[in-house]
Amino acid sequence: MINVTKAFLPPIEEYTSYLSGIWENSWLTNHGPLVQQLEAKLKEFLGVEHLLYVTNGNIAIQLAIKALELTGEIITTPFSYVATTNSVLWENCKPVFADIDPATYCINPNEIEKLITTNTSGILATHVYGNVCDVDAIQQIAEKHHLKIIYDGAHSFGVKIKNDSVLNYGDVSTLSFHATKLYHTIEGGAIITKDKALADKLVLYRSFGHVGDDYYSVGINGKNSEFHAAMGLANLPHVENIMSSRRLSTKLYQTLLNSTKIQYPEKNALQNQNYSYFPVLFESEEVMSKVRKLLLENNIGTRRYFYPSLNTLPFLTDRMSCPVSEDIASRVLCLPLYFELPENDVKRICQLVNACL
Repeated sequence: MINVTKAFLPPIEEYTSYLSGIWENSWLTNHGPLVQQLEAKLKEFLGVEHLLYVTNGNIAIQLAIKALELTGEIITTPFSYVATTNSVLWENCKPVFADIDPATYCINPNEIEKLITTNTSGILATHVYGNVCDVDAIQQIAEKHHLKIIYDGAHSFGVKIKNDSVLNYGDVSTLSFHATKLYHTIEGGAIITKDKALADKLVLYRSFGHVGDDYYSVGINGKNSEFHAAMGLANLPHVENIMSSRRLSTKLYQTLLNSTKIQYPEKNALQNQNYSYFPVLFESEEVMSKVRKLLLENNIGTRRYFYPSLNTLPFLTDRMSCPVSEDIASRVLCLPLYFELPENDVKRICQLVNACL
């Protein structure tokens, strides 16, 4: 079976080399030395000022909403993973969906401004497939209306725009280090901010609101373990090779697929690419389903990523129309992309896809 993704694993001795220290000091969690080391290395690698390693990307967004004290309505994208919307709901806020740009699949700034009311407290946008949102336009809107910005950067590890980390935009950016991601720590995530006071607040929120025996605020358990941090430390030196391998597979796909019958999301010319996913937009849902069925019959996994459009989730009480997102969500399919995906597999996948077009 060729899966849509395959978690990268470092040489096992590189991972286990970190474990001896855990056995020596019996420090398993509660912000241990490997977690501290990982945070320092990630800050350096990503070019960010304050980074907190947390349990996962979902908790990262929830912590951001809580720390920014967002209430009422949060304008967000319907084209993202469900964690984006769930985080808003879990923090007792109302998601208000702004439709997406039909070219980039990221939230459309023009749609954001139409939805701002006196109850709006923030904007939660996703850099879809690592493609950067229109951060300048969103910043202008936020400043005009005194709103906070959270960027869901789950797909944006290592992405820069105008030679600066995309994670430095907005009030807070979040990352996911789930095993399916370009860079992973098995489970995990991070919160990034330039605001020292906000970072200090998040440190408390991540660990029940207390330091030692002294309690300072409300909090939850957003910490991560030494074992997860060890995987992160072992994987980090391989990131450049992982992206390089994915780039080669991406270029081969783009060369072999029938480009007259499919579309790709437009890339921001000012950013680099991390090749986190390979999404293909087909002419219709019928064609997409035909491709998906044929690939599955040949033991090739794909993913409707993202589907459904989040404004159509069955547990939402208020329904909003987002025709662009709904249309793209019905036709998009992510093809297999991972480290050292064999060239012959890419060629076979392309042959099967082209046969359906």
